[in-house]
Amino acid sequence: MAFLYILRCSDGSYYVGSTVDMERRLAQHQAGEGSAYTRRRLPVELAWLGEFERIEDAFAWEKRVQGWSRAKREAFMAGGLDAVQGWSARERRRRRRD
Repeated sequence: MAFLYILRCSDGSYYVGSTVDMERRLAQHQAGEGSAYTRRRLPVELAWLGEFERIEDAFAWEKRVQGWSRAKREAFMAGGLDAVQGWSARERRRRRRD
């Protein structure tokens, strides 16, 4: 079992990661032993968690989600993949104008 996770940091930003041991990894982040990004933005809390059979799949999704905007990440956390289907730079610009 592997996990893709999104943490909400104290400054309201999001951190995206993947791991095979979610409990241990979350404890590391919360103790300031995770990434340099989260270490500077403590405390952190788990905002979203997804399960995968293989760490390679979780890692591939980590890289994909890391490239998303804040709005797209929030839509994904709220509604899953269906909520972000069709999102692109053009779609985001259109949504801002509406």
